[in-house]
Amino acid sequence: MTRYEDLPYRTCVGIALINSEGLVFIGRRAGGIEHVDDTHVWQMPQGGVDPGEDAWEAAKRELYEETSVRSVEKLAEIDDWLTYDIPRTVAGRAWKGRYRGQRQKWFALRFTGKDSEIDVEHPGGGHHKAEFITWRWEPLQNLPTLIVPFKRPVYERVAKEFATLAGG
Repeated sequence: MTRYEDLPYRTCVGIALINSEGLVFIGRRAGGIEHVDDTHVWQMPQGGVDPGEDAWEAAKRELYEETSVRSVEKLAEIDDWLTYDIPRTVAGRAWKGRYRGQRQKWFALRFTGKDSEIDVEHPGGGHHKAEFITWRWEPLQNLPTLIVPFKRPVYERVAKEFATLAGG
């Protein structure tokens, strides 16, 4: 069995979807072994990059697959890839034990559509499993307190990098 320290990071993207009021989309996760309480269940859209896929294309795809949103404009991206480790207690169960955490490229996108475009119950035209059970707009600076603790440093960096874009 591969040691935890030797496991690779899963390559992913993260999306800060910002509305015209400077608030950021967050979704309440539908479940997952890493969510340990009822407070830290909110997150921004994120997901894996397919082999050979460009990170920007992956971000647009993942956003659609999780929220049905297509009406966006790219505002910025963080130059660095941000990483987090999942707790050892769930590492063997998350992602079938193949990864120790995620390596993420983060994008800030302006939402140019109407809230009615957002559909987390039947995302991607109903062709994708729901990742979220509900959603809301939230000030970006609040997000680090709403995410599971092991992702908090990533969310703090995202909040810092995109603060001027999200009115914070």
